[in-house]
Order: sequence, then C-alpha cells, then structure tokens
Amino acid sequence: MATIALSNFVPNADLAAPAGTAAGATNIVSSAGVPLEQIVLQVVTATATTVLTVKAGGNPPSLSAGQGDLAVSCTVGTRYIGPFTSARFMQADGTLNVNSATAANHTITAFRLPRTA
Repeated sequence: MATIALSNFVPNADLAAPAGTAAGATNIVSSAGVPLEQIVLQVVTATATTVLTVKAGGNPPSLSAGQGDLAVSCTVGTRYIGPFTSARFMQADGTLNVNSATAANHTITAFRLPRTA
C-alpha cells in the first residue's frame, strides 16, 4: 500500500512539479482534513493502460456511497482525475482510497486546490 501525500497549490504563487508516488495496488491519499472537493489526482502511466478505481466511502460519512466506485481507464501518458465529492468517496477516517489494477507502471500525485477569496 502506498500513502500519497498532498502537494499544495498556493494562491498567487507557483508550484514546481512534484515527483509522483509509485502506485501500489491499494493507495491512500492522506487528506488530513482537506475536503475531497479540493483534491485532484495526476496519474502518469508509463507502459500500458491501467484501470484506477476510486473507492466509494462508507455510509456514514459518505451518504452517496451507494453510487459506487469510480473506475477510470488510464492510457499511456498523463491524466487528471477529480476533484471528488466527499459525500460519495470519503472513507470513515477522512482519506481517499484509490486502487490500481496494474500497480507497477504508473505514479500518482495528489494536488490540493485551495479555495481563494
């Protein structure tokens, strides 16, 4: 299991491209109290198409978890997924769970898009 830390965008500033985290079969985005509505995943796939599954949360706290998982087919290259709905995807511990069908061929970076005034 890989734990993916958030890379924070800063309002009115820049962010150097962070190195992604090598994906495991199960990945946890450590959101540390950040609403999932502010999280976007960058998936860089190197060699073959893989399916990334964002797992539905538990009810509670995710009242819309019955809508199920979100499965995204990631082809070779870079793909962005999100932001996410807390009511559907937040786990009981406040994290976002992302599973990978082919763990060895891609990296994941989690970005926080902060709200600005």
